[in-house]
Amino acid sequence: MARRGAAQGAGDRRRSERRQETVSATVDGGLAELVPDRERPRAWTLLMDGAPQSHVDLDDPSYLSFEYQRRLGHVIDLAAPPGRPLQVVHLGGGAFTLARYVAASRPRSTQQVVEIDAALVQFVRRELPLDPQARIRVRSVDARAGLAKVPDGWADLVVADVFSGARTPAHLTSAEFLAEVRRALRPGGQYAANLADGPPLAHLRGQIATAASLFPELALAADPTVWRGRRFGNAVLVASDLPLAVAELTRRVASDPHPGRVEHGRALADFTGGAAVVTDAGAKASPAPPPGTFI
Repeated sequence: MARRGAAQGAGDRRRSERRQETVSATVDGGLAELVPDRERPRAWTLLMDGAPQSHVDLDDPSYLSFEYQRRLGHVIDLAAPPGRPLQVVHLGGGAFTLARYVAASRPRSTQQVVEIDAALVQFVRRELPLDPQARIRVRSVDARAGLAKVPDGWADLVVADVFSGARTPAHLTSAEFLAEVRRALRPGGQYAANLADGPPLAHLRGQIATAASLFPELALAADPTVWRGRRFGNAVLVASDLPLAVAELTRRVASDPHPGRVEHGRALADFTGGAAVVTDAGAKASPAPPPGTFI
């Protein structure tokens, strides 16, 4: 069996090395494209209807190209002592970039990926195979429905990176949704979410207020221009019922190739500005990025 697995891996490598052009497929969410990274031989960027979703380097799964993915990588690194296996739920699969990162940086971790787009899962698995030794289970169901199947207190970390097109669905923005997240987390576990917003940042402020209604400890990492409401972009929200490693997260985010800023405590509460908690009854999808955002 070991020889057969090695041969299969070599075949995957040769197939990937021969491939120099974009690979595409029509999936449930639209047109999925895998665009080769010309600077990294076995690296690819996943686009959905032209919007960049994730980047994967099959030779080096610990390499995180996208700004927001690096920040989520910092959260993963700080969630437990180095090398300790984690139990992780990923809401939103994309190209499984962060699940691959956890498997590479924390061997023996157990992970569940919830991705509603079954055709996308098949496409990514075919073109960018997962390590068969990694403990990664993929479920093709709605993120909230999949989260409801996670046992109470199972997860060390829940990572939410769910976009339909370029917008987070409304039912994944509410206090009721975050109550399910908290139920699935063990005591001291962490929730990390990739949020996208632009001026006047009403969605972002609402998400912070909503998380604060369920978690006593929060931090938010974003580019300074996003903080100031000057452009549309991503922000990474981290929440827990125990204190976060804010000082180290701040240092890492500030030392990224595109440095960001982390706020927490009173400064983050002031930024929220009295925004209302989002509930299922009034939840809305995150705002669409303005034209030209991804050009």
